Amino acid sequence: MTRCEFAYDDGAYVLGALAPAERAAYERHLGGCASCREAVAEIAVLPGLLGRLDPAGLEQILPPPAPPRVPALLDEARQRRRRERVADRRRYALTTLAAAGLALLVGVGTAVVLPRPGNPSGPPGTPAPQVSMVAMRPVAAAGPVHADLGLTGTKWGTEVKMRCGYDARTSYGKAYPFRLVARGPNGATEQIGSWLAAPGDDLSFTGATRFTDAELVSVELQKADGTPLLTYAVP
Repeated sequence: MTRCEFAYDDGAYVLGALAPAERAAYERHLGGCASCREAVAEIAVLPGLLGRLDPAGLEQILPPPAPPRVPALLDEARQRRRRERVADRRRYALTTLAAAGLALLVGVGTAVVLPRPGNPSGPPGTPAPQVSMVAMRPVAAAGPVHADLGLTGTKWGTEVKMRCGYDARTSYGKAYPFRLVARGPNGATEQIGSWLAAPGDDLSFTGATRFTDAELVSVELQKADGTPLLTYAVP
């Protein structure tokens, strides 16, 4: 079976390590390759999780952070990808993601705190309650995307579960990038995740935002240019 030429570009694409021309070629390819779209969807929430790291609160108890390594890592990724176009693409893309996360963790001296399995508000081992899913409301006229949303408040923020469908018949073309954005107090925003979808695709994922249930104002599904398509106002 012939291996997809772009099979190992998902990590570098989500991280932003592709050159502009390579990124454009990869996005054109995603329109006709379901396996690559699935690969991108699986790791689309990682930038949002890494973005939750806040070094400001740790400056008083930790030694000075090491110099940032992310720019050097991205530059090295571009150079190695040109030399190893096919054979090492998957290995290096995953290594780059891990190294970027490690550089951020070294800089702030802590780890990402993810929710434990089970009920976040109950004792260990308590089964997690069923999340109630609600339909997101179109911002203007009915568009090509529909989605259901479920929110679970925790001590560290809010867990967001989403099911999204991209209608089979749409004027947007073969594939289009979307993103999910949380809105908090005083106009603050945070991207929960982003993905590419082609007509007829369905997507389910779980992400997180630092806004607690008392702070979260709304959640928006947007086009890549920031145009809101669907919204859910938190009661």
